Order: sequence, then C-alpha cells, then structure tokens
Amino acid sequence: MAHGTQAEVSPEVWRLRLLVGTDPRQEVPAGPVRASQRTVRASDERQSRRSAWTDSGFSPLHWGMALNGEYEASPWEWVRDQVEEYESSGGEKGNTLRDTGLPVVIVTTRGNKSAKVRKMALMRVEHDGEYALVASMGGAPKNPVWYHNIKAHPADVRIQDGPEPFDVEVREVEGDERAVWWERAVAAYPPYAEYQTKTERRIPVLVATRR
Repeated sequence: MAHGTQAEVSPEVWRLRLLVGTDPRQEVPAGPVRASQRTVRASDERQSRRSAWTDSGFSPLHWGMALNGEYEASPWEWVRDQVEEYESSGGEKGNTLRDTGLPVVIVTTRGNKSAKVRKMALMRVEHDGEYALVASMGGAPKNPVWYHNIKAHPADVRIQDGPEPFDVEVREVEGDERAVWWERAVAAYPPYAEYQTKTERRIPVLVATRR
C-alpha cells in the first residue's frame, strides 16, 4: 500500500486543518511512519494551530475537541438574551432563572439534525464537579430538543458555570444512580417533582463530567 494517503491523517488533525483553512487531504511524507513519529507530528500540528489561533484572536478555550461551527440562537428571545448576558458578563449576570434567584448554567450542544451549535440555560444541579442535566421541559409529554442533541453527540457538549466554559462528556443515568441525582435535582429546583407528575414519561436525567 502506498504511504502518504488521507487515511494516515488522524481525525483530530483533519479537524484542525479544516478550522484554519488548510487542505485536510494534504499527504504526509512517504515512507514507513512509526507510532512515535505520528505522535510528534500530531503534537506539532496542534502547536502550530494553537499559534495560528492565538495570533488570530481565537480563544484557547476552543483547543482540542472543541465545539465549533455555525451558532444558531434559540428561537425564544428570553433564552437568547440570557445566554448572551451570561456569556458576555462571564457568568456575573443572567445567572438565575428569571426572578426565582435559582442558579443556572449555560449548556452548549450540537444539533442532532442541523449539526449547528445550540445554547440554552439549564438549572444548576452540581455535585463534586459533575452536573445533572434534567430533560423536564416543564413536564411536557416529549423530551426537549437539547436531549436529542446530546444523545446524538454526547461528546460535543460544553458547560459554562462561571467565567469560563469547559468541555464535558454526558451520559444518561438509570437505576439507583438516577434516583440519587433526581433527589439532588429536586433539591436544587423543587418544581422538577411537580413536572414529573404532569407527564407519563419518566424525565431523563443526564450527568455531565469534565473531560
């Protein structure tokens, strides 16, 4: 098999090349490539891209497995405004659910159909650095769209709880683990218990862990 093919470009390097406008199909040098050489080359790629991003003003928060792409704001004006206020103030403003005084976090996902970046505020349910994301939708009969986004792209999720966002991996919890997190969620936001009585579906609970 000939060397220097597209298959030798790692998914991470492929994404990085696309982000900075270089040809992701560029061939690597011909000849056998050892695993250590691939590691060095990937490291060099990352460093060069980081330098390019820094020079262009691209935030270091987006390095690595970042959520990039076209951002589509929520169709709900109050959601759009809260996300903007929270992000622009580093979490100092827009950090509660309207006038309840109860804290929220900003959750970024990737659309399960559009692949566009989506953002919304969810109630802050945190324990030991992990966060519960409760798909209550106010007790509606169906799950919210963001739930389907996360199920489709569980590694393409970011949370902002304060001045800086961070990437997370998300999983849906069941059984005893769900029961524990549900109790924490209701303690943080008591209306969740009422929402469950309004719907026949069992409200999904997902847990986000920092990557």
